[in-house]
Amino acid sequence: MIETGTKRRRPSVATSSMSDIGFLLLIFIMLISLMNQRYEEKINYSESAVLERTQADENFEIWVQNNGVVSADGNVLDVAALEKAIVQAIANNPNVRIHIIADKDTPYKYINGVTSILQSLQHRVVSFVAKEK
Repeated sequence: MIETGTKRRRPSVATSSMSDIGFLLLIFIMLISLMNQRYEEKINYSESAVLERTQADENFEIWVQNNGVVSADGNVLDVAALEKAIVQAIANNPNVRIHIIADKDTPYKYINGVTSILQSLQHRVVSFVAKEK
């Protein structure tokens, strides 16, 4: 038997909590975007016709400015501190790829100083970062 006098209620979706969910998503996105920022120097990249892409999470970046200032992880380093930082990066991850990022006007003697440290440590996974033509 079917009752004929009752009205059927329409289903409804509670929208009062939608603003809370949107606000929480906004906070989450803002926090995640801050975690993915990386340190970078303002330099004029060298150019290359052939590029190889590497995984960013397995890189240790050494920045060489055209005046010879060397930095890594946002810290200006001298020769001893740079060697210690490289040894620590290799100890943390033996598969780390060292990236040497230098201004295109940087004299070779500054880049050679960094590569000589890597040679003395016998680390062979090194990339020179350039931008695509």
